[in-house]
Amino acid sequence: MLIYMDDSIFSETAKRVKASEIREILKLTQKPGIISLAGGLPNPQTFPLEEIKKIVNDVLNSNNNGLQYGLTEGDPELRQYIAQMMCKYGITCNPDDILITSGSQQGLDLISKILINPGDIVLVEAPSYLGALSAFRSYLCDFVDVPSDGEGIRTDLLIETLETLKEDGKKPKILYLVPNFHNPTGITTSEKRRKEIIKIASDYDLVVIEDNPYGELRYEGEHLKAIKSYDTEGRVIYLGTYSKILAPGFRIAWALGSGELIKKMIIAKQAVDLHTNTFGQRIAALYSQNYLDKHLVKILNFYRIKRDVMLSSLDEYMPNECKWTRPEGGMFNWIELPEYVDTKEMFKDAINSNVAYVIGSAFYIEENLGRHTMRLNFSFPKDEEINLGVKRLSEVIRRWL
Repeated sequence: MLIYMDDSIFSETAKRVKASEIREILKLTQKPGIISLAGGLPNPQTFPLEEIKKIVNDVLNSNNNGLQYGLTEGDPELRQYIAQMMCKYGITCNPDDILITSGSQQGLDLISKILINPGDIVLVEAPSYLGALSAFRSYLCDFVDVPSDGEGIRTDLLIETLETLKEDGKKPKILYLVPNFHNPTGITTSEKRRKEIIKIASDYDLVVIEDNPYGELRYEGEHLKAIKSYDTEGRVIYLGTYSKILAPGFRIAWALGSGELIKKMIIAKQAVDLHTNTFGQRIAALYSQNYLDKHLVKILNFYRIKRDVMLSSLDEYMPNECKWTRPEGGMFNWIELPEYVDTKEMFKDAINSNVAYVIGSAFYIEENLGRHTMRLNFSFPKDEEINLGVKRLSEVIRRWL
């Protein structure tokens, strides 16, 4: 029997949260025959099935440690490996600086839980990762967005924004960034901007959340030093994940921070789930120690081909009026159409033409922004689907032009 409840029964948080627009869009992509360039999924062909099968047996044969309760902080061997892995990004840390989380999304939620009071201001890039916006919004923050360009967030406009807020008596607390192969644009923040960001954070007393889910998926060029590597004051929280380099189903990720920040996150996690699943952590630890380096070479070659197919297809089919990013890694391309084309209105036409994308406005705080943009994914579709999907999409766009 259904019991009617009016809104008064729900908390202010529940009233404010809303369903993910992307996930609602993805429901429409299940229609047979549709080529979806909309998702943000790793390709199942990159999952190391044989290695996982062997590791599962090894874990089960090792005194059942993988089936028992574990430390809130996470598996010691896994944290030790991650601490060593962070050196490639210029980060010097120890295992005590690391908390293993149930996906990066939990890391975002725990950060929000320990830092955000209702009405606090969170600074984000425009556009920005939708999952982070959802996590912060749940804690009743106020957003201020700062435009980005081909080098990442515009640091000149960031300073200008901070000064304007200061004149109004407002003090932001958090700056959220995805500096490597940004979701949704695929852009990488330049080294110059990274150094400027840490100085601005120090000058204006900001906590920086450096979210790096795609950093290992670099197909050309060299790894840039993390923003965290320039942090001498302990004001950067770095987030990493195994979802793109092992398998997202394990929900193994980590937060790296200094002093009280990471300690408060550990305490907050104890109230949520006590600890991240032990079995998955043991698998991730053994996988990292024995297979990760070789597996990365394999999946980088696999995704590089897909990235190149996407770029060559865009070059071949897209109208001259469109612009798109050329990412050095990650999973996404960002497409800009002339401003008079509304990609949300165009979406139904695309579905009827058996191709799907994610509308760009979903990644903005202000719904009227980014209406002429879209995000395309190249990691999940087959190579031939990427080419045909871009061809179909270009035909739709030409009709709207």
